Amino acid sequence: MDNTSIITQVTNPKEEEIISSSQEKVSQSNTSLKKQRSRSIFSTFFCCFRNYNVEPPSTNNNTTSLPPPVEENGTLSKCDQVQVIPIPSPPAKYLLPEMNISDYGKKCVVIDLDETLVHSSFKPISNADFIVPVEIDGTVHQVYVLKRPHVDEFLQKMGELFECVLFTASLAKYADPVADLLDQWGVFRARLFRESCVFHRGNYVKDLSRLGRELSKVIIVDNSPASYIFHPENAVPVQSWFDDMTDTELLDLIPFFEGLSKEEDVYSVLQNLRGR
Repeated sequence: MDNTSIITQVTNPKEEEIISSSQEKVSQSNTSLKKQRSRSIFSTFFCCFRNYNVEPPSTNNNTTSLPPPVEENGTLSKCDQVQVIPIPSPPAKYLLPEMNISDYGKKCVVIDLDETLVHSSFKPISNADFIVPVEIDGTVHQVYVLKRPHVDEFLQKMGELFECVLFTASLAKYADPVADLLDQWGVFRARLFRESCVFHRGNYVKDLSRLGRELSKVIIVDNSPASYIFHPENAVPVQSWFDDMTDTELLDLIPFFEGLSKEEDVYSVLQNLRGR
């Protein structure tokens, strides 16, 4: 296994090295999305939901709202086309354990790692917040990690308001130690990695139906539209982040999530935003 398959992330236009060649389709989709976005929180929602032509894949006749427990290749449209996809049969086991008593009544927020909370590179970064050793085929490589501005305030507030779950398409051998360093407050009640994704047409998709939580009370925060293509109506998209230390997107999202935490379900709020 080479180092390019450890981290799932989009391409940094300022770096010549492409860290995640195995996720090239996701990378191209996110790079295109980034160019179209403004820094406004509301325009973030508009861009993600406005410009997609839906082309439904073929499915079995006997379907439910729950997907299968194993990975599968489907006839999914391109990663820049958003569709709520009915998938056959429920999972044998949900990804999350029973909710903690302290989280009863809270909504579940699924938060991505790479280019959402941090940016990581095998190329040395002089101002890295963390340097994480990762063993690959018997050789230890150093991964340089930059924290997105205001990530600490964002995580602390999210931990107060929601049941928070880290869900990344990167491998646990990289993402788990990064999460240990990043989450000093125990915000993440659970951590899900690449093996918990569903593999569809070259993309690692985070299927929210497999979590074991009521979908009307689940939100996913992610920079990659391909990651939440099964449930776009649950998504709070964010702009991909690499190294802009003036970025305020996470800080700007805090008031929005404070309001969302008080709503009965997430669909009414996100639908209203898409309709504006």
